[in-house]
Amino acid sequence: MSFGLISVEEALARMLAAAPRPVAAETTAVEEALGRTLAEDLVALRTQPPFANSAMDGYALAAADTATAPARLKVIGESAAGRAFAGRVNRGEAVRIFTGAPMPEGANAVLIQEKASRDGDMLIAEASEAPGANVRETGIDFASGERLLPAGRRLTPRDVALAAAANHARLSVRRRPRVAILATGDELARPGEAIGPAQIVASNNYAVAGIVVASGGEPIDLGIAIDDVAALAASFKRAAVTKADVLVTLGGASVGDYDLVQKALIESGLDLGFWRIAMRPGKPLMHGRLGQMTVLGLPGNPVSSVVCAILFLRPLLLQLLGDPDAGADVSEAAVLGADVRKNDLRQDYLRATLAEQEGQWSATPVESQDSSLVKLLAQAECLIVRKPHAPPAKRGEACRIIRFDRIGL
Repeated sequence: MSFGLISVEEALARMLAAAPRPVAAETTAVEEALGRTLAEDLVALRTQPPFANSAMDGYALAAADTATAPARLKVIGESAAGRAFAGRVNRGEAVRIFTGAPMPEGANAVLIQEKASRDGDMLIAEASEAPGANVRETGIDFASGERLLPAGRRLTPRDVALAAAANHARLSVRRRPRVAILATGDELARPGEAIGPAQIVASNNYAVAGIVVASGGEPIDLGIAIDDVAALAASFKRAAVTKADVLVTLGGASVGDYDLVQKALIESGLDLGFWRIAMRPGKPLMHGRLGQMTVLGLPGNPVSSVVCAILFLRPLLLQLLGDPDAGADVSEAAVLGADVRKNDLRQDYLRATLAEQEGQWSATPVESQDSSLVKLLAQAECLIVRKPHAPPAKRGEACRIIRFDRIGL
């Protein structure tokens, strides 16, 4: 089977088009909903505020009584938050009122206390107030039945507060997509294990698991599989047993003598969608379907696996969560902090640091773009996106960047 290089845009479109429907919905308590994705629109179950209330400490009264300030009015009671004044305010009368307290019947304004003085039970209004002054009217925040948040929205702390204010004790959210992560290669050892003379410590799986969590998914660690077709096939079966929605393999996706992942996947029944993308780093990325699982075969180099996870795994998980903007471009405008060379036929993603320069971000590529360098990846704050065949560019010229902090990384 022959697969030529395809563009990043085509690969992303094909992957999302082949993705299954969003994962099933479940309910969760509102206090546990942070970071979850709404499965249906959030509709207000009450009106907020449910009654007109005071925006300030002062006196509730008829605004007309202050038109000829200074004016004297009789204070007939008090309204506090949770303890409303039960009577009616007539002309020439006022009620002491505190922030958030219900407006009494007959009052249409609040004279703030800084504009008032007292003489026993008499109020001296020292300035006039217009009708509606310092009053929060019923429903100025939202009304019962109003659509407050759309399905597919990932809930922020502000969203959770809104849901609670709208009287939702439980919310319908998408379950977290399950992502089985399998590192592969005889050369890998876990952190803290005995490390052979030709081995390195596995790290990609931790970065990818973090991206899964940041994207709303649930990572499942399948450990490390040696370079053996039978061992790899057994790991794929374990992924299926966990009911993973996505299987991510790390390394071995190419076709070298020891790159056995693709061979083992195909022998296990993989329907290969595409392989080899015109991008750097990350050219040997693989996509397909194995049983009920979407498969993403990421390259083994740390930078390559992270870049591919950002560009492909993250949008896939958002799609499975029902996010309507799963495939949206997350890049933004910046300027170059250093000269860059012309590009070839592959789309480049250069690790870079950021500095603010004259009100905009300046992105400077790190000293080496070698895809094995974990320290420089940790120091980077963004990726500079360079289109295929882009000409040389000078410091200060416009560029596009993907900021890690914008996508929760």
